[in-house]
Amino acid sequence: MIEATTDLRERMEERLLQVRRQVGEATKAAGRNTDAVTLIGVSKYFPPEYAKTAVELGLLDLGENRVQELLEKSEILASSGLHPRWHLIGTLQSRKVKSIVGHCALIHSAESSKRVQEIDDASSLIHFTSDILLQVNISGEETKHGFTPDETLRAVEDALACRNVRLRGLMTMAPIRTAETDPYDVFLNTRNLFDRISSSYPSLVDFDILSMGMSQDYIDAIQCGATHIRIGTAIFGHRD
Repeated sequence: MIEATTDLRERMEERLLQVRRQVGEATKAAGRNTDAVTLIGVSKYFPPEYAKTAVELGLLDLGENRVQELLEKSEILASSGLHPRWHLIGTLQSRKVKSIVGHCALIHSAESSKRVQEIDDASSLIHFTSDILLQVNISGEETKHGFTPDETLRAVEDALACRNVRLRGLMTMAPIRTAETDPYDVFLNTRNLFDRISSSYPSLVDFDILSMGMSQDYIDAIQCGATHIRIGTAIFGHRD
């Protein structure tokens, strides 16, 4: 594997420090502890040396959109003795479910009850319990996957019926901020749905993750209670 240049490492370190500083300021402003927010570095489409450098700089959680890219980078980093917690944050296709189960810490993108069942089935084959989040489409955008709020409540019931799936929380993506859209509203409504589920299902003792917020809107997400933020550009820079 090609090692990162000194210049790349220094730039990434500076960006990572800046993000951590802003996360600290945002959590303090929201009356929360800094360690209440998990920072996930989204290394998708970047070469493995970027992911390796991030881990060496102390970033212990990495997110990928594609199953194959996650598996390849995981193997490469493991060969260097690096074992970050891997998060699948992109759309999970049916044909890829068996490949990813058992190879990541958290699947953020369970966007249908069918997918939840497929994850459960694949997990049972290897006697593994998969931690998942239900992806919700609060904004109702046609271009985004995920459950509507009403569908989410039914999906919780479906997840509870599974034996090898552990429902850990919700994930959402906000629209880009415009005059007509405000990510804060999407995050707040997702938090309200999260709280509603938490209070309605006391048996969900591990329901404690709210994954929302990316480079352009993670401050808003933290204010609304995000526990996991998915940061790509602000850490790794712009992709070529």
